[in-house]
Amino acid sequence: MKYIENMQQVAELQPDYLGFIFYEKSKRNFEGIIPELPKEIKKVGVFVNEVPEILVSIIEEYQLDAIQLHGDESVDYIRLLKENLRQAELDSASHYVRSKKNKSSKRKNLNHVQVIKVFGIKDEFNFEVLQPYIDEVDYFLFDTKGKERGGNGVKFDWTVLEKYPYQKLFFLSGGIGLDDVEQIQIVRKTNLPIYALDVNSKFEIEPGKKKIKELREFKESVISSETK
Repeated sequence: MKYIENMQQVAELQPDYLGFIFYEKSKRNFEGIIPELPKEIKKVGVFVNEVPEILVSIIEEYQLDAIQLHGDESVDYIRLLKENLRQAELDSASHYVRSKKNKSSKRKNLNHVQVIKVFGIKDEFNFEVLQPYIDEVDYFLFDTKGKERGGNGVKFDWTVLEKYPYQKLFFLSGGIGLDDVEQIQIVRKTNLPIYALDVNSKFEIEPGKKKIKELREFKESVISSETK
């Protein structure tokens, strides 16, 4: 998301998450103000190999609920990041106690920020590389491996996921559009632990600006397909 009015329109559709890309090389790079959103909607910051200290400061500034790591972040990087989040939480809690008389004071529990690690897939994938991450992240996200760090608008071969050997929940992403509802229904009837669908480029008017009518239709179609 990039534009305030468009954010508010998408928020009315009650998605579980709204994403904001903090990566200067992205055409969807976010710089601006996030309006007040319903508490039920989690704000996700998307990062690519960002310096942990900078990442934590952005989480605090925008009161993010989750982070999506879209780069080459290692397990050690994630552990360091979580340690920085713990320290920032201690510092934030101490400051909050000192300023709690200020009724407008707000703070996010940084220990509860969800960590989503992205892996790109094309025609095949070695799922063994996920093993070290399982205890360090909340979710995986499988996207199409392409030229860009996401937002390529192309699907990968979903049959590759039939070999997924873990119970860790994951987001399914990569070029998902209105025409994929039937295929989504088929995939969701498998035993794969799909937690959520991540949609983006197939619903854009321009980078960062979403088509509200199409998003509404997609959500309604997916919900309807679940009852069949």
